[in-house]
Amino acid sequence: MIEHVYRRVSLAKNLADVMVATDDLRIATRVKEFGGKVRLTKATHETGTDRLAEVAASLDCDVVVNVQGDEPLVDPHAIDELVAPFQDSAVQMTTLYRRIHDPAELSNPNVTKVVVDRSGFALYFSRAPIPHVRDPRGGWPPMYRHIGLYAYRRSALLVLAALPPTPLERAEALEQLRALEHGIRIKAVETQYESFGVDTPEDLEQVRRLLTTTTSS
Repeated sequence: MIEHVYRRVSLAKNLADVMVATDDLRIATRVKEFGGKVRLTKATHETGTDRLAEVAASLDCDVVVNVQGDEPLVDPHAIDELVAPFQDSAVQMTTLYRRIHDPAELSNPNVTKVVVDRSGFALYFSRAPIPHVRDPRGGWPPMYRHIGLYAYRRSALLVLAALPPTPLERAEALEQLRALEHGIRIKAVETQYESFGVDTPEDLEQVRRLLTTTTSS
């Protein structure tokens, strides 16, 4: 799975380099076997952001992209969408979202929802259905699912990782809320990319079927 993620990320046009950050020697060995770059990190990190920051601290770059290793179907075009806003020097952090069409996603706490302002910056992320529609007779506003890919200015990432966890972050178990609570704005980019993280054996089997279908088509 790590190899699939690595190779798909490498297809993005706007990345200068790709590497795996891990504290697991088994993963590091496998990455080296298929010719990928890997950095071993401390095993004490509580979040992926903290692990990313450890590696970023030694890099000479302006922007760092974080892709989870459980996203074997990650779309390289989505990564390019994620990086594009950094042409604006004021942008410090970006992420992706897409329109929700399946009502079941609204009530699923494993699907993170996001609301954005008129300038395209995230207002809030939640596992609950947001915004709450008090009177459906007035019409439903657009409802959005957060896609868990992030990009950061290296400087902003190092600041974020040094900040303490926040009450909302702990309550929702969503580390991006730490950025919002500390006043770091997150530029949210709408995408058509469909996220599919592998969290269970059933997820893994579904991804295998999808990969087989994609390869044979």
